[in-house]
Amino acid sequence: MKTVMLTYPQTLTSDELRRQPQVLAIGQFDGMHLGHASVILSAVRIAREKGMQSAVMTFHPHPKEVMRKGDYEGYLTPLRDKEDILAEMGVDVLYVVEFNEEFSHLTPEQFVHDLLIPLQTRTAVVGFDFRFGHKGAGNEQMLRSLGGSDMAVETVPPFLLNGEKVSSSLIRGLLKRGEMDEASQWLGRPYSIRGTVIHGEKRGRTIGFPTANLELTDHYVAPAKGVYAVRVYHGEQSLRGVMNLGVKPTFHDSGMKPTFEVHVLDFEGHLYDEELKVELVHYIREERKFDSIDALISQIREDALTAARLLG
Repeated sequence: MKTVMLTYPQTLTSDELRRQPQVLAIGQFDGMHLGHASVILSAVRIAREKGMQSAVMTFHPHPKEVMRKGDYEGYLTPLRDKEDILAEMGVDVLYVVEFNEEFSHLTPEQFVHDLLIPLQTRTAVVGFDFRFGHKGAGNEQMLRSLGGSDMAVETVPPFLLNGEKVSSSLIRGLLKRGEMDEASQWLGRPYSIRGTVIHGEKRGRTIGFPTANLELTDHYVAPAKGVYAVRVYHGEQSLRGVMNLGVKPTFHDSGMKPTFEVHVLDFEGHLYDEELKVELVHYIREERKFDSIDALISQIREDALTAARLLG
């Protein structure tokens, strides 16, 4: 898959775009959940039927981050993670449009006639609740009207799971409550984070449970504080682990920034400066303060056994 970075209007005249007729799925797609997948896979299917290029258009940074409005608390799928998932879906091209103050003022007419049509969008594929243009003035019906004979529009209905519409906002709520099984169902995969292993307090190795302290590579949505059964990807390796997300109240007073610490099961060696992808598979328990180090060690041992059992 090719990724093309666009800045309106500067890069739209670039010869590097190599425009060709395409079927384009449009949306923010933060989360890449089952609802988003239904839109994107529809575009891929239509493109193959028509013998055209399949493409996705998304916007970065997140509009809520730029406009400082709403409940923005980080990304479910930062751009790099989004690229990986889209490539697996069979998308040919990803257009990443820089969302800035100028772009936020585009009218619906400008969005279609100055952006979509010049990219040779023959069919636009959107969700049923798609909005575009300044202050979300445009909807699916307006998109269809503005496209006219130049651009067809396919609207994908809501994706329902157990009778409820799958949405990014509800997934964020599930993560905040530690409801990982439900979040995984809605995402279609376990929630994951990426981080680089940095030097920490090195307390874990003194009590027999060395941990990899992660500095996250992006501004991810932080799930509930607590202990998780996780699957750790290091290069080509897939490893089982147990992760604590929190402030380590046994050793610290309140006010400390939460940390992500992963104890990798059945692993020996150093991971400093290595990048890890961590899937949060199950929520084991909430973080709590222990009366003694021995009590903490006993609980960590139990958590490791629980993680091993849950992960199989």
